[in-house]
Amino acid sequence: MPVIYQFPYDSPVRYLPLVYMLPYDVISRYPTLSKLPRSMGALNATPGWGKVILSQQFLNEIMDAVASLAFPHFGFGGWKEHYSGYSPVWRLSYALPLWAKGVEKVRGWGVQALFALPPDYEIPFCDPEDVRQVMKQVVEETIEEQGWGPILEVIRNMPCEEDFERWDTNVRKDFLRKWYHTRSKRVQTVSLEECMEDEDSRIHSLPDPKGDFTEQVESEDFCQRFKATLSQKDMAILELRVDGYTLEEIADRLGYKTHSAVVKRMEAIPKEGRLPLPQLQWAGAIR
Repeated sequence: MPVIYQFPYDSPVRYLPLVYMLPYDVISRYPTLSKLPRSMGALNATPGWGKVILSQQFLNEIMDAVASLAFPHFGFGGWKEHYSGYSPVWRLSYALPLWAKGVEKVRGWGVQALFALPPDYEIPFCDPEDVRQVMKQVVEETIEEQGWGPILEVIRNMPCEEDFERWDTNVRKDFLRKWYHTRSKRVQTVSLEECMEDEDSRIHSLPDPKGDFTEQVESEDFCQRFKATLSQKDMAILELRVDGYTLEEIADRLGYKTHSAVVKRMEAIPKEGRLPLPQLQWAGAIR
């Protein structure tokens, strides 16, 4: 009759089989995991390893190692290290209990199988390609079982700046290109040429109306922050301009005597410290 080993459900012992599944190039990056004896007899005979397996360091290392194997199979570009902890996919890749359960289901490699090995059996390192295939199957089946498909589709279609590490990687460049291109399509622009000041405003004149104020805003967040710097009167002028009213019509609606009093904005804003001067080129898009 086979021996059934028992241990607390939340014990890191249940992740021990995953340690012995790690390829050499992965486990060698983790000081605690790489020092574990490669046989059950040596593990049991070595004082102190019981405490190590129950330690937070052991748990942190095995979580990170297995997450690095799981992440590539979610269908997102690059490696886990290209993403920040804000990324939902990064977090899903750390679902260690699910990976332990999946590996045991797919390969039968769990705590019972590990402890059933002969005490003097030296556990060899697994082939990296074999591990990759196992994790691919485990992640795909887990996504199906957990119903993560719709969640991943939303994340794929609505990526966020915070999801990516600030590294100069191809995956981040691709994100920035697609993200800003998509968002800029939703932004309407308007030219604020000729802006001059009237007697009630603190803004004087633009140095040169040839500057391009019709560039598209790359971030709706910036638009909101820019709006917050405007007076009620300035905001009314810009919103009417965006809606297509002529300068004469705006002057008439807001009670100005001539349209020249309507054509204002820019130069005093950086003087008052509201927005940095280089950002004023985006101020034409207020929507």
